[in-house]
Amino acid sequence: MPVNYSPPPKSTPKVIVAVTLAAAAGIPFLFLGLVLLLTPVLKPATIDGLLSNAGIDPSWRTPAYVAALFVLALLMMNYGAIFSGVITWWERRVAGRIQSRIGPNRAGFGGFFIFIADAVKMLLKEDLVPADADALLFRAAPYFVVTGFALTFVVLPFGHSLVVTDLNVGVFYVTSVTALVVVGILISGWASNSKWALFGGVRAAAQVISYEIPAGVSIFVPIAMAGTLSMQGIIRAQGGLPWEWFVFRNPAALIAFFVLFTSQLAEANRTPFDLPEAESELVAGYLSEYSGFRFALFFLVEWGNIWVLSAIVTTLFLGGWQIPFVSAEYIDGLRGAGVLPSLAWWGWNAVSMAVFTAKTIALCNLVIWLRWTLPRVRVDQMMGLCWKYLVPAAFACFVFTLFWELAVSVAPRIELVSGVGFTVIAVVLAVLFARRVHQNIQAVQGEKIDLSNW
Repeated sequence: MPVNYSPPPKSTPKVIVAVTLAAAAGIPFLFLGLVLLLTPVLKPATIDGLLSNAGIDPSWRTPAYVAALFVLALLMMNYGAIFSGVITWWERRVAGRIQSRIGPNRAGFGGFFIFIADAVKMLLKEDLVPADADALLFRAAPYFVVTGFALTFVVLPFGHSLVVTDLNVGVFYVTSVTALVVVGILISGWASNSKWALFGGVRAAAQVISYEIPAGVSIFVPIAMAGTLSMQGIIRAQGGLPWEWFVFRNPAALIAFFVLFTSQLAEANRTPFDLPEAESELVAGYLSEYSGFRFALFFLVEWGNIWVLSAIVTTLFLGGWQIPFVSAEYIDGLRGAGVLPSLAWWGWNAVSMAVFTAKTIALCNLVIWLRWTLPRVRVDQMMGLCWKYLVPAAFACFVFTLFWELAVSVAPRIELVSGVGFTVIAVVLAVLFARRVHQNIQAVQGEKIDLSNW
């Protein structure tokens, strides 16, 4: 009888492995290191001190402020773009594993450089504009989307003092500028002069506007608990230990956490709520007529929004950058009286950045996991979930929080009891879930899935 023979897998050259690993480690460290170094240094007060110590004429302050703003904007925009590219590789690898296939594995070790190959391909593709489209609006739509995405990084904190601007209305600012994304999507659908694109744009507008309501109301829960609209102020009102996070300190905050997370998935057009670009019904929705660089911009924002929504949820409910057993006031005291902070201050800021990044990436992985686990819902189911369940739940959570804060003012220990109790429950559920996942992997090991080429 014939013998089935399969050639042994080719080993990846060591040079490619080394270059890929260096890039995979170097790119995040480079951009996070620049955020750590530049965001505190390029603040107006620090710039004033540096100019004064250097004996530079005060008339140079305004140009220095403009240059600092330009550098920070370039840094944050590039960080968002690079993260968006890397997350495309990660999502395709995770999708391959969930679907029992390999995923990208050609460009670099493990296919890591696939996002660079995709970027080059998109830049070289012809940029087509339909003959009957509104050319001006068609070309402008992607930039509305990118602008709404990029402006969120102005107030997103990366660490204890690692934020471009700590606005006292930071939460209100984020909810405002993200509206530009839906404006760009609606314009792209209208300007394409295609019924499929128009359907997708109208769906996106209806979806985002609807889910803004439960998202906005659920955001009021941590605002009421912290008593501020500042992103940094909300983080400082929490602690570094899980039972000190808002998500566990208030029973309503736990529900509001899920309401906000679900609403943000819908606003970001993530599965199971990707109805505006449902390929089974609308070809590609509002993207149907786009190609080349402008097509890439839409997807840059879609994948970059994974970081944005994860960072917002981490800030509002999961303690943000708070370090266990280290208070924010302690780090403040290490800064010193000089123009530039002390080395100890820089060190703790680096630790706070690591804490915030770890929490955010964990949520990013959860978003990807959900996409390749849950099926797409129907339009009526999506809108019914919003108006029948999430909106009433968000209002109920907000009202409960008002009474809860009155109770906390009388008996502060109830927050500690709630925090410890819900933390224990969350740990038990996480252990049971991890055990079930391990059992599922073991059940198919060697039969339907091959992890040898990961």
